[in-house]
Amino acid sequence: MISNEVLWAGMLLLNFVAIILAYRLFGRTGLYVWIAIAGIVANLQVSKTIVVFGLTATLGNIVYAGSFLATDILNEHRGIRSARKGVWIGFFAVVTLAVLMQLALLFEPAPSDSMQPHLVVVFGVLPRITAASMVAYLISQQHDVWAYQFWKERFPGPLWIRNNLSTIVSQLIDSVVFTLVAFVGVFPWGVLAEIVVTTYVLKAVVAILDTPFLYLAGAVHKRAGGTDTTE
Repeated sequence: MISNEVLWAGMLLLNFVAIILAYRLFGRTGLYVWIAIAGIVANLQVSKTIVVFGLTATLGNIVYAGSFLATDILNEHRGIRSARKGVWIGFFAVVTLAVLMQLALLFEPAPSDSMQPHLVVVFGVLPRITAASMVAYLISQQHDVWAYQFWKERFPGPLWIRNNLSTIVSQLIDSVVFTLVAFVGVFPWGVLAEIVVTTYVLKAVVAILDTPFLYLAGAVHKRAGGTDTTE
């Protein structure tokens, strides 16, 4: 049986490769599509809890954390407006999914239907959890876009500096905001701190490991002559 650690590494690599491939094939449009896909997939996978490297975490952390790579690529090669547009596209996708699926749950299922109970388990999330996810997404992603541009202006040379400084801090903001909005008053402060630490550690690892792929995206951009491959 394949271990969770091997599967985690494989999913992480697939996530990064898919982002670069989307950029290579479809330019910035591909990254917009990926950000929307990541938002939807992460919100589906978050319902599954796993133990990896001795830490208990939600599965959606990989895909969600990878979306920061997509916005960093947009910021680096298409400008801050394109990065912010990507953030709002992701937000729109997640909100639309939540609304449509909540509406779908209201339909009376046919006598022969067997999916309603399973859909309720997956999509019948508490409003507070959904709201926490939305708030954390907007705050952390907007900070990432701003911080990337901030460090880009101050350290225009080393790409890895602005990538890691912006993303690692943004991931911490995401973990803290989500945990506080979702669970204050539900768990003791000690448990809240543990949730923040365990979720942030894995997100920080993803943030560090995505750096080579940001350089690879630069090679793709250069090969395309500085323009989108679809333009």
